[in-house]
Amino acid sequence: MSSKSSRDELLTKLNLETSRISWHDLQTYYARGHVVRVEPDLDLLDVAAELAADNTAQFQQWMADNRIGDVAPERAQAWYDEKTELWAVVVAPWVLVQDRSDHVLH
Repeated sequence: MSSKSSRDELLTKLNLETSRISWHDLQTYYARGHVVRVEPDLDLLDVAAELAADNTAQFQQWMADNRIGDVAPERAQAWYDEKTELWAVVVAPWVLVQDRSDHVLH
């Protein structure tokens, strides 16, 4: 099996496991430090695939650019207060979340 077909299969699997979830439902994972914020300009599935592939260099670059990272307490409180729904996908033990509420979809 080629690496392209393996990646395609992984993306398909991740896509099926991606859904919207209330921030309230993620409190346990947030408290454990297992939630990773993904900025809306990134493709959530690509980020999940790179995490699954353990692509450290890419993650370090995204972190340096503040495109992924921890959820700041202020943002977490705002999401909680506003009952925000986020897009999420699990790449154990991490839960990748993305707030697309202000992002225009094409």
